[in-house]
Amino acid sequence: MTDRQRFGQLEILRFETGWVRTNCYLVFHHADREALIIDPGDGAAGKVRDLVRRNRLAPRAVLLTHGHLDHVWNAQRLSDHYAIPTCVHVADRPMLVNPIRGVAPRLVQKMVGAFCSEPEQVVGLSDGSSLTLGGIHVTVDHTPGHTPGSVTFRVTDPQHPDLLFTGDTLFNGSVGRTDFEGGSGNHLLSSIIGKLLVRDDRAQVLPGHGPQSTIGVERRANPFLQP
Repeated sequence: MTDRQRFGQLEILRFETGWVRTNCYLVFHHADREALIIDPGDGAAGKVRDLVRRNRLAPRAVLLTHGHLDHVWNAQRLSDHYAIPTCVHVADRPMLVNPIRGVAPRLVQKMVGAFCSEPEQVVGLSDGSSLTLGGIHVTVDHTPGHTPGSVTFRVTDPQHPDLLFTGDTLFNGSVGRTDFEGGSGNHLLSSIIGKLLVRDDRAQVLPGHGPQSTIGVERRANPFLQP
């Protein structure tokens, strides 16, 4: 099942993929059909290609909110298929070839790593990086805590509330895990308070798993963010 939403000239297609039902997003400009692919996890490649074909889209980049397997598994496949860059924070770039680092025994990491490789084009992101791709303006907010290189992609439009693709940092009614290697509860809360809760209440939270929300709802009702 694919959800479709429209925000001004932007459209968002969302579907769940993989064993933990990761949200994969296609964001595109309604006029020119140029698209961003966000977090193509396990099983996403075929669905993405089908949506691209049926909606007559022109992919311009793969964006990764962090380096865990359920968000990056098909990044290389799609990036190389469409000859487009994969964009990931520099701290999580090593996870492109080891996407279960710190979450599985070393032998399993080696076995999975044997099937992983970097895309031909990789762009290393940092806090405050600004991307304009296909008429879509994206600001990169470094939001570590779930992983050292977790980011939120903030899509801005002066006529509409921000769209915040938060990965596994902030969910509807919850926050990301911090018990994996490189995780930090203090860093996660600092990221949410300093980079996300400062946004307008109407800003849309589009997380890596589960339904979307708004900053206002999470500020008032998320049990992990209450005093």
